[in-house]
Amino acid sequence: MKMNKWTLGLAAVGLVSLAPALLAQNAAQQQTPLLTSLSATTISGYVDTSAVWAPGTGNANVAPYAFNSQSKQNGINLDAVDIKLSKALEEGKWSAGYVAELSYGPDAQAIDGGAYPIRQAYVDLGIPIGNGLELKMGRFDNILGYETSDAMNNPNWTRSYGYSIEPTEHTGLLVSYKFADWMGLQVGAVDSVTTLGPIGGVPSGVNTRSESRRGFISLLTLTAPDSWGFLKGSALYGGLDYGPGSYGYPVPGAGLGLHGGNMTEWYVGTTINTPLKGLSLGASYDGASDLDVAGLDVGSFEAFAGYVSYKFNDKASINGRAEYANGSGLEGLEFIADGAPFGTLDKVIAFTGTFEYDLWANVMSRIEVRWDHNAGGVGPAFGGETPGAPTKNNEVLIAANVIYKF
Repeated sequence: MKMNKWTLGLAAVGLVSLAPALLAQNAAQQQTPLLTSLSATTISGYVDTSAVWAPGTGNANVAPYAFNSQSKQNGINLDAVDIKLSKALEEGKWSAGYVAELSYGPDAQAIDGGAYPIRQAYVDLGIPIGNGLELKMGRFDNILGYETSDAMNNPNWTRSYGYSIEPTEHTGLLVSYKFADWMGLQVGAVDSVTTLGPIGGVPSGVNTRSESRRGFISLLTLTAPDSWGFLKGSALYGGLDYGPGSYGYPVPGAGLGLHGGNMTEWYVGTTINTPLKGLSLGASYDGASDLDVAGLDVGSFEAFAGYVSYKFNDKASINGRAEYANGSGLEGLEFIADGAPFGTLDKVIAFTGTFEYDLWANVMSRIEVRWDHNAGGVGPAFGGETPGAPTKNNEVLIAANVIYKF
């Protein structure tokens, strides 16, 4: 019995089932390109939800970290739905793979900018030179940072100020090479440092298509070998992004103006294993400087963070984070984080505690408490009923986060 390709296609994605005898008979008659091409493809993703309570009155001016918004506070939220198709490279040979990832929801729109709902879309090429060279061409996640855009991969649900000043996605070419088990390097040429703009990442009003307007990204990773005892697997990271970007600052009488110029972003981070089983430490530094308009330096941002994690068992863990962030330069300088201003950073201190207990299979469930404090002494920074008119120096947030991973 010969089956048509539609029937085989539906069977391949699990929409219909075929008897073993029919599958064996058809396999002897023909091999379909559809089944061959899908054999190494992996489908994965997640559904990310949250419930947030912000004690106190007024939430028109929220703490300026990524994904924190007035609409999320005191509400039950769908944060993001993510679906990824991917094919991994085969080691030690000429190999090709890909990633095609779509994200939906408020958080997805914040990180994807003009490419929404496309999160990542790139071709992955493996070249058997030395320990193996890898090339990615297309749109891919930012390589810098202690935290990622996927909440389930972070120790805390809310993001740090360091993450908030980093780019999220790049469109370009990324080259990766592992010199040894303990050292790897990634370098890339991209359209821009920030994600703001269409899929090409071109900031508004800035000609990044000229030869001299490419962006540069890099990350060096050093990993402690097995011979280092309890420190084995600990890592040190250092990276630099430089090139065209977009940011905003208040223009007298005109509100927030969008401008393009060169940006330099630095990142240093570390994860450290300890002699105590289940206890690990981390630290990070993020800085953004050389923000210029017509050759004028208009300021910089920097953020420091320390992390501590303790895993009680396979289901329960507790994670803590302490932060300090500061902006300098023109008074009231603001970053445009992927199309939306997230406010000024002027001597902000934040502490976050997260308890995770994964009772259900494939489900991450956690409770988080966060406190942000304005230590700048320039007046209130948070709260209030009117945008631009904050009434308090402290913001407290209590959240429940539930993520199903598939």
